Amino acid sequence: MSPYFILSIIIAYFFLLLFISLITSKKGESTSGFFLANRASPWYVVAFGMIGTTLSGITFVSIPGMVEKTGFTYLQMVLGYVLGYVVIGLVLLPLYYRLNLVSIYTYLEQRLGFWSYKTGSAFFLLSRTMSAALRLYLVAGVLQLAVFGPLGIPFTGTVALTIGFIWVYTFRGGMKTIIWTDTLQTLAMLLCLGASIWLVAGELQLSFSGLVHTIGGSRYADLFVWDAKAPNFFVKQVLAGAFITIAMTGLDQDMMQKNLSCRNLPEAQKNMFWFTVILVVVNLLFLCLGALLYFYAAAKGISLPEKADDVFPFLALNHLSAVVAVAFILGITAITYASADSALTSLTTAFCVDFLNFQHRPEAERIKYKNWVHVGFSLLLLAVILFFKVYNDASIIALLFTLVGYTYGPLLGMFTFGMFTNRTVTDRVVPLLGITSPGLTYVLSTHSQEWFWGYQFGFELLLLNGLLMFLGLLLFSRRKNSSAPSISAARVAG
Repeated sequence: MSPYFILSIIIAYFFLLLFISLITSKKGESTSGFFLANRASPWYVVAFGMIGTTLSGITFVSIPGMVEKTGFTYLQMVLGYVLGYVVIGLVLLPLYYRLNLVSIYTYLEQRLGFWSYKTGSAFFLLSRTMSAALRLYLVAGVLQLAVFGPLGIPFTGTVALTIGFIWVYTFRGGMKTIIWTDTLQTLAMLLCLGASIWLVAGELQLSFSGLVHTIGGSRYADLFVWDAKAPNFFVKQVLAGAFITIAMTGLDQDMMQKNLSCRNLPEAQKNMFWFTVILVVVNLLFLCLGALLYFYAAAKGISLPEKADDVFPFLALNHLSAVVAVAFILGITAITYASADSALTSLTTAFCVDFLNFQHRPEAERIKYKNWVHVGFSLLLLAVILFFKVYNDASIIALLFTLVGYTYGPLLGMFTFGMFTNRTVTDRVVPLLGITSPGLTYVLSTHSQEWFWGYQFGFELLLLNGLLMFLGLLLFSRRKNSSAPSISAARVAG
């Protein structure tokens, strides 16, 4: 398939995003619209758009690819996600709305202190920069293979163009634009996912009932792992899924910024719960696609790449029909843009609100600083992606969750301590604890088999990291005066 044809599709798609940006920002540029869409977003639009933001291009290639080794056991993790989203909807969202937050890390300043606040926001900036860069790295690699490489454009140019596209349609409207572009991108991703399943099933001459019967009768259909020492043991996967969700969504400025753009708390909660239902179905569809891809390769005698992340791209671009190739390129582009554009906006928001003292600046000055920060994070993402290009040799989804375990753990510990204790922490030691906790987590995880009778840590590294941070805060804390209850307790009770 001609790279010029694929490029024309991407350019047309980009101009559609740009058109949405112009419509949503036609009333002028403002920081209120950029940060929280003037708190006027329809909940159902936010819920639908969050699907694309949550999944990302990593999901598009890694979940189908992991089916060969782990079957449908990833659904154990998805069950944990459901528990996590329930906690977010019933515990965290009420707190954020009562405090009327723009940056959710402002809570840490009110509850724990200045240095806790800066530490929490800094960990978010680090975490989201790395995860957004990984996602963009993935789609840039695919675009390089299918489009820009054959046209003679180097990988650096591909990455620069990808980030440049995102910057162009987000720099004015911010969240006000992203709420609607994410909806379009989620729709495009779901259509491409559905088309891919339908077309591959057609290649195998499977009807819907035949598809269900074939997958259900295969070795891929095993859902649960009961070996306590296995990395994907049921209890570990569910707990890890729940806490990863609480950390990556509930304690993440990117995801919460969308929820806080809803008109009020009840609408934000409806958004969260309906989004959860849709997310479960979409993850199941990705696993079904993975099973179909391996059935197809076996039926056609195709030798697959050793790296699981390469299976879907390899088959879509080299063996399946041109329609599947187009669906794959458009789908992975849409889903990656949906996660990366909101990440760029949330990074800009967190840095502006948490580090540039925005509440005391006039609006014209806010806009100027916001624009420069937006450019700065775009360039930072470019640099981090090129770093991953040189040094990454692991499965992308495993690498992402490992990084999340180390960087979101301190956030989980701080928010848990703030919300569920009535103690005052020694604020100045919190940055040191934030460094010590991931360090101890790394030591324990690398020696776990030797020290803990063969036990292997998986994605539950996040729980260990958060627990160590919590215990550190507990060690450097004292009981509050009984006449001065914690902000969190008072707000939740109120």
